[in-house]
This record gives sequence, C-alpha cells and structure tokens, in this order.
Amino acid sequence: MVAEAAQRKIEKLPASPGVYVFHGADDEVLYVGKARTLRSRVRSYFQPGSSDLRLFVSRLERELTDIETFVTHTDKEAALLENQLIKSHQPKYNVKLRDDKEYLSLRLDAKKPWPRLEVVRRPKPDGAQYFGPYHSATAARQTLRLVNRYFQLRTCTDTEFRLRSRPCLQYQIKRCPGPCVLEVDQEEYRAQVANVARFLDGRHDELVRDLGARMTDASGELEYERAAVYRDQLRAVERAQEEQRVAGVQKSDQDVIGFHRQGDQVEVAVLSMRGGRLFGVRTLPLRRVAVPNDEMLGAFLRQHYLERPALPDEILVPASIEMSEALEELLSENRKRRVQIIQPKRGAKAKLLDLARENAEHAFKEKERAREDVEQRLEQLQHRLRLSVLPRRIECVDISHTGGEETAAVFVALRDGAPAKERYRSFRVKEVGGGDDYGAMYEVLVRRLRRGKNEEAGWELPDLLVVDGGKGQLGVAVRAREDVGIADLELASVAKPRITAAGEEEGERVFRPGQKNAIPVRASSALSLLLLARDETHRASNALRKKLGKRRRLRSELDAVPGVGPKTRGKLLRSLGSLREVMAASEEQLVEAGATKRQAQAIKETLGDHTPPPDAQTAEDAAIENAFQTD
Repeated sequence: MVAEAAQRKIEKLPASPGVYVFHGADDEVLYVGKARTLRSRVRSYFQPGSSDLRLFVSRLERELTDIETFVTHTDKEAALLENQLIKSHQPKYNVKLRDDKEYLSLRLDAKKPWPRLEVVRRPKPDGAQYFGPYHSATAARQTLRLVNRYFQLRTCTDTEFRLRSRPCLQYQIKRCPGPCVLEVDQEEYRAQVANVARFLDGRHDELVRDLGARMTDASGELEYERAAVYRDQLRAVERAQEEQRVAGVQKSDQDVIGFHRQGDQVEVAVLSMRGGRLFGVRTLPLRRVAVPNDEMLGAFLRQHYLERPALPDEILVPASIEMSEALEELLSENRKRRVQIIQPKRGAKAKLLDLARENAEHAFKEKERAREDVEQRLEQLQHRLRLSVLPRRIECVDISHTGGEETAAVFVALRDGAPAKERYRSFRVKEVGGGDDYGAMYEVLVRRLRRGKNEEAGWELPDLLVVDGGKGQLGVAVRAREDVGIADLELASVAKPRITAAGEEEGERVFRPGQKNAIPVRASSALSLLLLARDETHRASNALRKKLGKRRRLRSELDAVPGVGPKTRGKLLRSLGSLREVMAASEEQLVEAGATKRQAQAIKETLGDHTPPPDAQTAEDAAIENAFQTD
C-alpha cells in the first residue's frame, strides 16, 4: 500500500510538465522522472492491472514513502532538471552512466593569439573547440603527437610561452615556428590552426585538396622548404584516411548509438562518423538497468550529451525516445547549431545502427569473457593458497625510501583482478628511523589494520593482504595482525627471484603463514595476480619516491625564503608552473601569481642568483603538500 502522504499528493498533481521524485525510507531518492503531464504520468505507476514492466514499479508499493514534484514551463526545462537531479542524488532505480572521465579529449582554443593543442579530461563550455573523446588515452596522445609533428603548433604552456627568452628544442627540430620569441607570420600560423581543426574533425578530403594546392603554390614560388612541410602534412592526412573504414556516404557528422542488453546489464556503443568515415568507437557499460529500452536510451543520451560542447549534426538511435524534441532543442542550444535525433528504419543509416549494435554486442561478450576468466583465476588463487574467502579485494604494501630518508609506505588495491586506484593509500613512516624496513613495515601495517578494524569509511579490510618480501616480511605482517587483533585476515608475501647457495636460479615464490614450503609462481595465471599487485606497488612506490625527492628539493630552495609559507608556495607553483619559473619571474609577476610585494622582494633577494635543479620543472610540485593520506 502506498504511503498515505504520497497518495494524497498523487490525487492533487497538476496537469503540466515537470519532474517527479520518488522517496523511500530515510528520505532515500528511489527514482527521478520527467513528464509532459505530471498527473497522468505519476498516476500511471499505481493503476490497477498496469502493464508497466519496469522492475522498480512492482516495488513502489512497499518502498515509496513520499513524492516530490517540480513544475516546469516546458518539456525542455523538465529534461534539464531531471538530468541535474539524477546527477546530484544518484537514485537507486535510475539509469546510471558510468563516469567516463578516463576518456580524453583534445582542446584547441582558436581565440588565443597563438593557439596550441592540449589533452583535457573534461570539455568545458568555454568557446574552445574540443575533439573526441578518444576511446583510450593512447589514441588521444598518438593523435596529439601526430599533430605536433606535422602541423607545427606550439606545445609549451601559456606560462612557459610568456616567460621564454629563447627558442626551445621544438623550434630546433622544426616542429614549432617559435612565436614565443621570434617574428612569426600570424596569418600563416592561423592557417595551420585551421588545418589542425579540419584534420581532427575528420574533414580529410577538404584538407587534402587545400594542402595539395598550397604545396603546388609553394613549389611554383620556389619555396621548397615550405612545400616540404605541406607534403609531410599531406602524407600524414592520407595515412589517417587509410586507417579509417569508410562506412557511409553521408558527409555530415554523426554519432550512431547501438546497445546490447542481457537482463539488467547493458553495453552501449557510440560510433563517431565524421565526413562519412568511422572516426572512432566507444563502448560504455550500464549496470542494474531496471527500465525499458526506450527510457534507458533517453537517459543515456541526456547524461552523455547534455554537457558536451562538441556535438555532431545527427545522433542516430535504434528506438524512439520520449520528449526527443526537447532534447534536440537543448543540444542545439549547446552547440549553437542544429542537432537532430533520428531513428532510421532503412537505408545506409539503418546499416550504421546495425554496425553499432554489433560493436555493443562484441564489447559486452568480451567483458563477460573477461569477468568469467577473472572469476576462475580468483577461485584458483583461493584453492592454491588455501584461503578461507574468495580474494576479490587484494591489497599489497611496499616500503619506499630515498637513501634511508623520507621513508613511506604504499598500499595498492586490486578489485576482481584489476587495479582499484580509489583505494590506493600511502603513509609517511613517523616512528621508525631510516633503513629499518621491518620496523617501518610493522608501523604502517598496524596503522592500516587499526583503521580497518575500527571500520573507518574507505578503510575496509581486504580479503587478502600481500607484503612485498619473503619470510621475514611475512612474519612482520603476522605480528602486526596479532597485535591489532584481527585473527581472520588472510596474509601472503611475494619474494623476488634469487640465486640459491647451490648456484641455481629460483623464481618468484609465495609464502603463507603456517606453511613451511614456498609456493612457486612459475606461469600460474592465478598466482600472477599477486605479481600484478606487487608490480603495481613498485610502480606506485617509484612515483612516491619521485614526489618526495621533489618536495625535498623544493624545500631546500623556497623554504629558505623568509616570510614564504606552504600556502604561498603552492599558489606560486600552481600559477607559474615550476620552481624554475618562480625564480625567473619578475617581482610584478610574483605578485600577480599570489605573493605579497614583500614576499616577492624576499624571493628575488634570496633566490635571484640560484639555479634550480633541472628536474624540478613540473607543476606537480604544487600538489606535493597534499600528496599523502596519513594518520
């Protein structure tokens, strides 16, 4: 039976567009939806004999406690508000698009006097041109390298550009004209920017014609060096054309949406068509989908496209979606050009939908096979190590120090065989002196395990804790476990290869508490998960060591300046980019970057004649102060 308060609201709902929110116990948001007519839509959920097959509808009778509604003037406003509420509340029964922050885009701001191409995580509505997102970071960076090699745009940051006094290496190898310090024809540079935009937009035929004409003109004017530049660009574009499959004859930009569904698991594929060629394919998973396909598709489009400034002319979809006109209007406003949502039934566009569906199905099955493989490896690992639980969550710890100083520990985590970077942790060793690895290991293990035992948020204990080392390190872990009082935590250690006393090579081995003999790893796919955790720990330890070294060098320079504390130091580094740029900046530039006039004078007096170490060159220094999670 629906709660009495909710029932009263249902009876008084207005016949206007808007958004409705279903609340459960403790004010939990169960579902957010939009409607052209609030009264009709909300009432439809509670009609006797309703044909609504959505999973959560059958649960509303026992879960719903209250209904909240928001009246809007138009369908467009309702679609926009629904999307905002879903993002803020993450409702239990709404479609949740996996965050695609791992996808990179390329940004080109043509408004700047000397634009450059850069890699960004999230496009912003800032008037710049965005290209992508790319299905992998490798693909994005390969494209960036290709552009930088052949199209000769500057690669330096704005700060480096402003402070540079002589041309860099890119100028010397003829990959940049050096506008930072040399007289450069801005019109010619702008032409290169336009060529880059056409290349990244997939307008290759147009670009090939233009580059061919420019190469011919330059040759005719006996400017053979300039003609060679156009020739190289032309070859790069032609190679890119060859790598792209011709999938259609439509010259407009299109995104083609396909999906494959099994129960509540959905894989969505997005084919990016640019100028009739397949420019890229992205697949995105949707899990625990409790709504029918048309609603799932509409939710995906709103979450995927509403905040993207780079939009195609057409979005081809395999099913009709509710209030598509409102979504078209919103997307067109964002793009400042018309965007159409089309459901083709036949012809070339329908064939593209089939191709998108095939890609979605292939990605779904590949991930399913990968999940099954991981499940088998985890079961094998449990059996091989005689673990009491399936080791879905594995942590590995390693001690890191630089010459016995700045000792720290790194914990990395695997979830279902894959790195779970949100669970990575690092500790500074506080009580143990440099060089005592056993003591440092004991200290950080005790601190880590206590937080898990106390059930602190984000510090849940793993199914298996692995230490990097042999019997000695494992013994330390056993003692830490006993002292904290967690008897049932599974432990293991991974020892490096060694040469035995008999001169024989012994490979990596796994030690377990209470087992006399080590377990050889060899080529075991199950035990290789432990090697993956160990190697990832080494990688993270190296990164940590690098950060600690930078902090130490930073302190040796900037800490010597009277009146400049960590907050000001961070401001200067974030604004100017590196310690070298801080030293090179004028007093006026230092004040603009966040220092007071007195601090700027002190910096110039103290550091004016110093030269920073050559590797203290990154803006990452600014974040070092907050690089670690510690007790």
